[in-house]
Amino acid sequence: MNPWTVEPVCTPACAKNPAAGVPLPETMHRYASVARTLLHSAARGDRLADPRTLRAEARAILAALRIRLDLDLDLEQDGSPKPDGSPGRDVGPEQGRRPLTVPGPTGTLVVANHISWLDVIVLLAVEPVTLLAKREVGTWPVIGTLARRIGTRFIDRAGLRELPYTVAELARTLRTGQSVMVFPQGTTWCSVPGGTFRRATFQAAVDAGAPVRPVTIDYLQHGVPSTVAGFLGDEGFATSLRRVVGAGELSARVTTHRPLTGGDRRSLAAEAQRAVSGSRAPAHA
Repeated sequence: MNPWTVEPVCTPACAKNPAAGVPLPETMHRYASVARTLLHSAARGDRLADPRTLRAEARAILAALRIRLDLDLDLEQDGSPKPDGSPGRDVGPEQGRRPLTVPGPTGTLVVANHISWLDVIVLLAVEPVTLLAKREVGTWPVIGTLARRIGTRFIDRAGLRELPYTVAELARTLRTGQSVMVFPQGTTWCSVPGGTFRRATFQAAVDAGAPVRPVTIDYLQHGVPSTVAGFLGDEGFATSLRRVVGAGELSARVTTHRPLTGGDRRSLAAEAQRAVSGSRAPAHA
């Protein structure tokens, strides 16, 4: 079994827009806003790699798409539960707030479920970290250019011989104090539980002695879970973008969970998956 790749189970038919679509004039306005925002981001050049700049540009893209960002902080900044047990709601750019990474001598391995191309934008809007993406992303028009400028690490998911080198490079990155974001489900799924977390990238956290931060990404319309943002199967990017642009009252909710330390890659992957999925049943067997 290839530790990088997973055969897609979800298809474009899983992605549905249960709410009424936005009117055509609003749709065209959103397209124009997204185009202007992407061109503005591209014009930033190497400055785009600055964390504050990157976070601002990611939030601008979500604003252009009319996507609300909700951040559930049920943890203190050091990862411990809040004393009263109540979740905190935060979407502001408070100085010093690090919702995804854990303070310490190493970086944090941030692991999240994977639903859409939007996942990356959503997480960068919360806290910019280094991305690990499939090599094909680097060839995408505009998106690939932006990905390279922000220092994305690309992997050949079909190249098993590269696996030890990729894990070693990730471990070195974490040791320098730089955090890395990965999607260990291996492909996109229409709902949070999705597929089994692959263990390969967790070995980098073990080797570096770095904490693992599980993160759950949900998409909702009118406060109800929705699959409209899904980027599934062999669907083209333009088709997925058209569905997202036409979605009404779409929001992205990011929930952080307590950091995980110690153990081997098998136990870390299993514990992270339990944290991300919670009690929700998988959409597919």
